[in-house]
Amino acid sequence: MDWNDSPAQAEFRAGVRQLIAEKLPARYRGDDGAEGEGDGVEWMVERRSQDPVAQQASAEWATAISERGWIAPHWPVEYGGAGLSPIEQMIYNQEMAMAAAPRRVGGQGVSQFGPALVVHGTEEQKKEHIPKILAGERIWAQGFSEPGAGSDLASLQTRATRDGDFYVVNGQKIWTSGGHLADWLYVLCRTDPEAPKHRGISLIMMDKSTPGITVRPLVNMAWVHHFNETFFEDVRVPVANRVGEENRGWYVSMTLLDYERSNITGAVSARRQIRRLMDYVNGDGKERARVKDYPSIRSAITDRYIESEVQFNFSFRIISMQERGLIPNYEASVNKLFGSELSQKMANTGVKALGLWGGVWDEEKAPVRGSFPKAYCLSVSSTIAAGTSEIQRGIIATRGLGLPRG
Repeated sequence: MDWNDSPAQAEFRAGVRQLIAEKLPARYRGDDGAEGEGDGVEWMVERRSQDPVAQQASAEWATAISERGWIAPHWPVEYGGAGLSPIEQMIYNQEMAMAAAPRRVGGQGVSQFGPALVVHGTEEQKKEHIPKILAGERIWAQGFSEPGAGSDLASLQTRATRDGDFYVVNGQKIWTSGGHLADWLYVLCRTDPEAPKHRGISLIMMDKSTPGITVRPLVNMAWVHHFNETFFEDVRVPVANRVGEENRGWYVSMTLLDYERSNITGAVSARRQIRRLMDYVNGDGKERARVKDYPSIRSAITDRYIESEVQFNFSFRIISMQERGLIPNYEASVNKLFGSELSQKMANTGVKALGLWGGVWDEEKAPVRGSFPKAYCLSVSSTIAAGTSEIQRGIIATRGLGLPRG
């Protein structure tokens, strides 16, 4: 494997860096991961901010990226994307993460729902939604998980009952990431309760302002509002809003989830976190000198450094497979499992290395702007979100190692 850029890749990387140098609003420069994950500010939060400066910065950044076709770098050119190769996508995401530029411009509409709409949507649906997704004007949130259907998603019970040209939707979704910031939802609903559980599901688009939809906040243990629970009470949705065939929504959603697993941004974030911790520990001050006297702390920091490099190489492996036209399967599960567990270990190590400061969140007073105690709380859910560690290990065992199903 060649880790170096080819001349064409180096030229593309230089173009991304030039865009960041010339167009990244001053508001976003110098961010060192104060939110805890080291991935920069959340663009959707800025878009919905009551601060006019934040709103203007988010709009300027979206426009700058849109002019290059980079809001949806992996989409086909004919649908308004940049048509970048997998390795170019990795370079793009890597440079954006290294600059801590606002992430997920366009949100899930770009990263997940849009590609599924390109494959399975009607021409009318594409004309209506894709331009607004690419302009950053229409933000989407996913309605998949339910209180009784998380890892076993196909057991979902939210019902969509046909009534002429409408579906009447009733039920509940949970862990609706960014639901309070979204304009539309894409929701898996059961349209045939008599069919086998994977075959009676449809994917339906819903305007969040439709009567009967209620989004309630779920605040996590880091006091961050990212998740929500969403309720549907006799919500009338046009049948024309269904994506793909009726009762084939499960297979549409599998297309969508194919875009979720490669995580170079997480690898860059891990590198930034460990280097910030090393810079702190190697700085001046008696408390920092004492940290370096503990072999267990030194050893843990060394392990995290090595593991952050391993995660980068896992991500590079995924991209190199896609570049050769292969579809990562268990390899993506290895990457996800390793990365989510590393995020927890990284936060744990940081908190221990900071000593008593490890419990201080104040960005003005705490070392590293309090990022490690925040990450400690934020990372608790990382081994659950986007496929639990148990699910990933099952995929690795059966598809990777060829072990029989239990």
